[in-house]
Amino acid sequence: MPPLAPARVPCILPLIEKPGNPMRVAIVENTRITHHGQVGVALHEAAAKIDLYKPWADQRLPDPGSFDALVVFGGEQSARDDHSHPYLSALARLMHVAGKEGKAVLGICLGSQLLARGLGAENHLGTAPEFGWCEVALTDDGRADPVLSHLPDRFPIFQWHSDTFTLPQGTTRLAGSDVAQNQCFRINRATYGMQFHFEASRAVVADWNRHFPEAVERNLPGWLGTHHPERAPVQGVQADAAGLAIARAWVGLIESGT
Repeated sequence: MPPLAPARVPCILPLIEKPGNPMRVAIVENTRITHHGQVGVALHEAAAKIDLYKPWADQRLPDPGSFDALVVFGGEQSARDDHSHPYLSALARLMHVAGKEGKAVLGICLGSQLLARGLGAENHLGTAPEFGWCEVALTDDGRADPVLSHLPDRFPIFQWHSDTFTLPQGTTRLAGSDVAQNQCFRINRATYGMQFHFEASRAVVADWNRHFPEAVERNLPGWLGTHHPERAPVQGVQADAAGLAIARAWVGLIESGT
């Protein structure tokens, strides 16, 4: 990947304090080791009440009436692996229905692929591998979007995926990359699918390195010894700022909808 030109650092949005009941957020984890990262930071800043679900272990999903917002994180499975993860189709439907009801919905990596599935798009498996801090570019709609408009037109963000999807009908494409055109889309009031791991701060990436050394090296040979230490001080710092800005802006949409 060629070196990036210096990017302006996204503004860090202030915490919005509101009176009343705390927002109720259902978080769905799809794998054993899941980091909430920058999303967790923003939710805890807003004093959100979090209910955690691990359907990969027990098939249990949140009741549609139990939350104001829904976050679905990534996992090693594909969005079509119903044979090994039979809850996936129900989760895809839940994301679609919750967004249609005006609730804030956020799908990250696998979560974005499931959201696309729930909206009737096609999932393309193994056709778009990206790993590491990669550059993402905003579309014109992305530059005007309430969650992404605080970012530079192009910014580095962490990627770890091989699948992609077609743009669901009725959605707005907000960002893309050279490898995967559909990096971010929006539908309804506050439903977002984000292929990139904006939640993955440098601390999260470092922990992935510790837990999955063989996997990261398969994705990018030389990652542990060369690429990670070279890129973390610049691209990693920029990605941290971008990720926290995205997380805080999306959490702001939960607050504005309650």
